[in-house]
Amino acid sequence: MKFLNRKTLLPVVLSLALVTGACSTAATTAGTTSSTASSTASSTAGSTTSSAAQTLAENAAVEPVADTSGQTQETITLSGTGASSSSAAVTVAEGTVTITAAGTYRISGTLTDGQLVVEVPGDGVVTLILDGAEITSSTGPALLVSDAQSVVVQLADGTQNTLSDASTYAQTGTSTDTDTPNAALYSTADLTITGGGALTVHGNAADGITSKDGLAITAGTIAVSAVDDGIRGKDYLVVSGGTVTVTAGGDGLKSDNDEDATKGYIAVEGGSLTVTAAGDGLDAVTDVVVSAGTLAVTAGGGHSAGVADDTSAKGLKGAVSVVVDGGTVTVDAADDAVHANGSVTVNGGTLSLASGDDGVHADGEVAIAGGTLGVTESYEGIEGATITISAGETTVTSADDGINAGSQLTIGGGTIVVDADGDGLDSNGSIAISGGTTVVNGPTENMNGALDTDGSFTITGGVLLAAGSSGMAEAPDASSAQGWVAVSFSAAQPAGTVVHIAAADGTVLASFTASKAFSSLVYSSAQITSGASYTAFTGGSVQGESIGGLTTGGGIDGATSVGTFTAGQAPAGGMGGMGGGMGSGMPGGQRPGG
Repeated sequence: MKFLNRKTLLPVVLSLALVTGACSTAATTAGTTSSTASSTASSTAGSTTSSAAQTLAENAAVEPVADTSGQTQETITLSGTGASSSSAAVTVAEGTVTITAAGTYRISGTLTDGQLVVEVPGDGVVTLILDGAEITSSTGPALLVSDAQSVVVQLADGTQNTLSDASTYAQTGTSTDTDTPNAALYSTADLTITGGGALTVHGNAADGITSKDGLAITAGTIAVSAVDDGIRGKDYLVVSGGTVTVTAGGDGLKSDNDEDATKGYIAVEGGSLTVTAAGDGLDAVTDVVVSAGTLAVTAGGGHSAGVADDTSAKGLKGAVSVVVDGGTVTVDAADDAVHANGSVTVNGGTLSLASGDDGVHADGEVAIAGGTLGVTESYEGIEGATITISAGETTVTSADDGINAGSQLTIGGGTIVVDADGDGLDSNGSIAISGGTTVVNGPTENMNGALDTDGSFTITGGVLLAAGSSGMAEAPDASSAQGWVAVSFSAAQPAGTVVHIAAADGTVLASFTASKAFSSLVYSSAQITSGASYTAFTGGSVQGESIGGLTTGGGIDGATSVGTFTAGQAPAGGMGGMGGGMGSGMPGGQRPGG
């Protein structure tokens, strides 16, 4: 697909930088053409980030809905296979109730086998107030908007409404007709769902709710079950309020206009959403943007379920970008929890991610500039061509690499805690740390390292504590502006071991309680001076608040000296291992067997 000017291709040089690997066992899923949304520069050098507002400003706006609250309300009373109405613009024939003029219609009663059809050519808003309405169709959609400028479905306060379509539709168009209805609530016009009532939708043939234009949900209690996609807005799908529950055999929420670069996006701006999907939870052909609300997604059966190579079961998926500025996001996905072919940006909010593959994956840049991001289960935690962390709280648990960059990993701020069975911090290119606090509980096996880079590794500020195996132990470059000290142990130290780094005068600079076995440790802070000697101790006591096991206070009374080490001297052991996608030059991250 070719995006317009707003969506620019990633620089070719970025792809060329991904030639070597860094300790990964399988290639990434075959990528599509990567695109990134236009963005503004962040305070961290080399990084570009985009806020939710900026991303949405570059997209098509939600169509405004005229206020029709003062209009006269016509009534439609459903009964059996027929209906009666106060309006001359409503016709009833063989179970089909058709509205032919703009206006406001209050609909109540039960239609046991029929359809409510809106067929209003020209301008004007059609407002459908569902006031205890139940519509079941044996031939197609229960509610069909075949022609209108804009339609509002208002759920009357305190009412329960139900729409159920046929499991097999009567032929209404050719197989190539893109306007062929395929949902229990199907609209060819812009659609807004609002109100204080409840709506249950059963999509027995394919989708639950579909708009071929834009779809906005502002209020209401909405429950959708669908054989295929749950809720689909072709041009956009915006949820700003209400309580929405979706159970789908395909994707949960979807927007798929691939002909206009400003459309095909999903925005969650409020409300409460619970999505259970066999496919992707949220799937947008351009952007997925979350700025507020509560979003809980289970995709493909969750992180412990297998997923076939030809199946996509991701939590949040944007072909161009995923941007999270706020809200609470919980994802349990068989595939990547958060995925973008372009960029992933986290500026705020709280994310809790469990994944059978990558917790966060971007073919382009991953930028974390705020918020709380927790990857609780993953094959690889955070993966991208470039990864920039400038603020926020990030925790990662991974079966393989914790943070894996194809060309550049930059840490300028925030708190980062990694627990990785593979490499802890891994870059196929370079690593640069200038701020923040980074703690790595790395691998216990010697085939990986707590730190692994194929290029330069500079540290100019911040705090770094990385513990892991010694077979491929690495440390920052000796020329780094900030000092660091590497400690090697003659034998692996068990989980729970307390290690202290002390200056020559006995002042404890840092204390660390390991969460797993380790035989190598690297520590860097502004208190370390290159060329100076520091002594490592095990035992003793710890004091103060812990960040991933690291505290700034501790006591060495009764502790055992491990030895004295010179700051700036490389650790004993080997160089970091090769890795990345097998032969692809991309970061790794595809779980073996799926």
